[in-house]
Amino acid sequence: MFDRAVLHMDLDSFFASVEVLKNSELKGKPLIIGGTSNRGVVSSCSYEARRFGVHSAMPMKMALQLCPNAIVLRGDMDSYSYYSNMVTDVIAEEAPVYEKASVDEFYLDLTGMDKFFGCYKWSGELRQRIIRETGLPISFGLSVNKLISKIGTGEGKPNGSKQIKRGIEKQFIAPLPVKKIPGVGQKTYKKLSFMGVRSIKVLSEIPTRLLEREFGKSGRKLSEKANAIDNTPIVPYSESKSISKERTFMEDTLDLRMIRNMLIDMCDKLSFELRASSRLTSVITVKIRYADFNTFTKQCRISYTAQDNALGKYALQLFDKVYERRQLIRLIGVKFSGLVHGSYQISLFDDSIERIKLLQEMDGIRQRFGADVIGRASALK
Repeated sequence: MFDRAVLHMDLDSFFASVEVLKNSELKGKPLIIGGTSNRGVVSSCSYEARRFGVHSAMPMKMALQLCPNAIVLRGDMDSYSYYSNMVTDVIAEEAPVYEKASVDEFYLDLTGMDKFFGCYKWSGELRQRIIRETGLPISFGLSVNKLISKIGTGEGKPNGSKQIKRGIEKQFIAPLPVKKIPGVGQKTYKKLSFMGVRSIKVLSEIPTRLLEREFGKSGRKLSEKANAIDNTPIVPYSESKSISKERTFMEDTLDLRMIRNMLIDMCDKLSFELRASSRLTSVITVKIRYADFNTFTKQCRISYTAQDNALGKYALQLFDKVYERRQLIRLIGVKFSGLVHGSYQISLFDDSIERIKLLQEMDGIRQRFGADVIGRASALK
């Protein structure tokens, strides 16, 4: 039985790094990617901007108050997807098993490779190849599970590496602040701080039952993570999976307004399903079946996203292209494919703070009461 070896790789300040690659004059300057209006949100920023306290998900207005000389770019998801796929291709050529956790983050299962290669040496060579072939800085962490490897990557940044050998995982994370634990958000961090828990060492010493009492089911997960326990498997990357929705009408119809509203509603529900399962789509397909049972589809490849507004627009554009016969429609459907595992939450160049908060509230209601409990008024007909 081989000791488990998990490699975590993360592209450094990915959006900003791509922009610098496209325009070398941006190198070394504070750079912010996100909504360009004062109501927009920071999607990513360079390390130069981070020194001023700027971080992702921050309101753009606040970011510019902290760093008034920053260069603000709206962002180009097509470019980011292109470079993400370029890195994926390199990893796919080299890695025995890998998981694409987001557009800029990967997990590789290297278990057993130490018998033939040195895992750390192999990882360093892969990192150098990615840098050489894409021009993008990337960091990695190598350890016995996904949790410790990811934390190790964070400690190795920027453009560096960290190996945490078997047996010292708990010792490695003990002095770190609790917010270094993946999944500990602002709300959990504030509650832990209020309890006087600021380091992972202190968190690891709290009885699991007490954490469960304070945090519910996630309390056990907190306890396990604080004790360096993570048995999460590497989920092999695949673009063949899809999710879809179809609706067959009781009576064939030409009510295009109703059909369009229904397409939007389907996209909303499928987008929620993506976000709830931490996935993104890169291909959208719209299907129609006429009254004579002839069926037609149109699809397009898009930048990775799980945003309902963007996907709804694509669906309507595809419907306009596929609906050519002007006959009664019997069925419509939407399918998302080319799915990527993991979460990539800040692709919100066009969204305001209000829009993001509304989406989060709606997702919270759906998670608690079901996906169909809330939707757009236009879909009620």
